[in-house]
Amino acid sequence: MTQDKGVFINEIRDGQAVEGVFLVKELHRGETRAGKPYLRLTLCDRSGEIGGPIWDDADNLAPFCQPGSFIFLTGMAENYRGALQLKINAVRAVEAAMVKQADFIPSAPVDPAKMAAELAKQIKSVKHPLLRKLLNGFFQNPEFAARFARAGAAKTMHHAYLGGLLEHTLGLVRLADAVAGLYPAIDRDLLLAGAMLHDIGKVEELAQENYPFDYTDRGRLVGHLVIGAEMIGQKAAAIPGFPSDLRDRLQHLILSHHGRHEFGAPTLPMLQEAFVLHFLDDLDAKLNYFDRLSRQASTPGYQWTDYQRNLERFLFVQGRPAGENDPPAENERQQGGGASRDRLSAADPEAPAQRQKTLWD
Repeated sequence: MTQDKGVFINEIRDGQAVEGVFLVKELHRGETRAGKPYLRLTLCDRSGEIGGPIWDDADNLAPFCQPGSFIFLTGMAENYRGALQLKINAVRAVEAAMVKQADFIPSAPVDPAKMAAELAKQIKSVKHPLLRKLLNGFFQNPEFAARFARAGAAKTMHHAYLGGLLEHTLGLVRLADAVAGLYPAIDRDLLLAGAMLHDIGKVEELAQENYPFDYTDRGRLVGHLVIGAEMIGQKAAAIPGFPSDLRDRLQHLILSHHGRHEFGAPTLPMLQEAFVLHFLDDLDAKLNYFDRLSRQASTPGYQWTDYQRNLERFLFVQGRPAGENDPPAENERQQGGGASRDRLSAADPEAPAQRQKTLWD
């Protein structure tokens, strides 16, 4: 027998009694000033995410609230510092086999097949025959293409939903194409190839089989920049006559696209195409982040977020609550909806600030 989902997150309003099944995305433990343990959950379904505390019986309930678990809860929606959260009153575990997975796993708002078709068209526009062959070696490989189309672009910070990696990559390719048209000195083929391949290492860095995403052992030990550069080296080596200098330039774009050592880049951008790729990657990620914060707002119009530690500032965003020109729920972004965690804040409240800087990718 299937457990009824109950209310979706984007339907929750201030003062509403809430009852339903949710997927636990994050769990943080804490103690009150009096030393009493409590839990803070981040819950999600296909329409969005919402945070909320459990003040009572935290130690006994924690085993049922681990990330990736389904729980049935009752609680009350309340406005906390300008955004909705849930005050959770009761929780019980729900078996994964009892729920419809499609109700809980967020995905990109655009059909992956359409995005893949557009990416294939961009690959055809690459004039260098060996670069085009390299790109086709990845994206015309059915196994790789399927993994890439399913993958998220990050664990939490941006495009962190099914299809997010393809959406982010395509967005970056569009930007790269536009910028290359404005600056003739840019090697368009190299820049587009870098945009298409900059995050291919994420298919191995993040475990994509289950949601929420988490890092693989190889992902933590090596990281997607180095993994991606290695993948490109292996693919280029299998193409007769592939120029070593072209391979080196392409690998440089992948290894440097985080821009700075403290952001995880093994090397700094030293080609103009590497600078462009870094700035465009950062732009696309941060605009997706802004979009998430805007959709988390409980009221329309411009408003201040909580302090965003990963950006080291407050942000003034234009709220777009659910219901205002939104797509159908199954196409909504993971971070959308009319509810949020901790007043439009996406930063892990217990994570060191330096660690937050690495979470963009």
